[in-house]
Amino acid sequence: MFNYLANPTRFLRLQKAVQPWLIAATVLVLGYGLYLGLFVAPPDYQQGETVRIMFIHVPASILAMGIYVFMAIAHAVGFIFRHPLADAAAKAAAPVGAVFTFISLATGSLWGKPMWGTWWVWDARLTSMFVLFLLYLGYIAVWQAVEEPHRASRIAGIVALVGVINVPIIKFSVEWWNTLHQPSSLLRKGGPAIDPTILTPLLWCIAGFALLAAVLVLHALRAEVLARRVRQMELAQVGRAG
Repeated sequence: MFNYLANPTRFLRLQKAVQPWLIAATVLVLGYGLYLGLFVAPPDYQQGETVRIMFIHVPASILAMGIYVFMAIAHAVGFIFRHPLADAAAKAAAPVGAVFTFISLATGSLWGKPMWGTWWVWDARLTSMFVLFLLYLGYIAVWQAVEEPHRASRIAGIVALVGVINVPIIKFSVEWWNTLHQPSSLLRKGGPAIDPTILTPLLWCIAGFALLAAVLVLHALRAEVLARRVRQMELAQVGRAG
């Protein structure tokens, strides 16, 4: 499959076939998850109705970190194996990851106000998440600022590979430092510390957000592949004219 998708034409054909099914799965899974989270799940005994923000905040946070890791892996594959679609996949994923990071920060602020009494604090978790947002913006800016695609890919790849160090900092910040942010209650030793009435809709929402991310990244990657084809045709025409 790795070598099969190295051919852009094969990728476009596969993406066109898979995309409608992915969209349908996204609507069903995410719709069901949000229904459970917003209408079925009971209020939390401490947080009350504000616990429902978690069904957006937690999946967005997980996808924000996961997409950045995906970008770093894609660039590593591009550097090592010269896969023709690796840097394109990372480039396509970056705006999606940036949006999820923004959603994480915004919903975190909405969550923090009733829980902490403030919209924002510069503690380790929030600060490292904000750094992730800046890394996304910097990565996107490299592609916009550097005109030569190969050079842009190399610089952007360095940003992605260096910046991925921030992901474990985000994950373990609540364990390494004293923060207002609550400790991990989903991915922890001994299993999740969340009641099943909250955990079940949360897992459905995470799955739905993951499917949504896949849909958006594949659509963006298709657009990127087609844009590169157009650029190659334009360069070929200029070469013939010269």
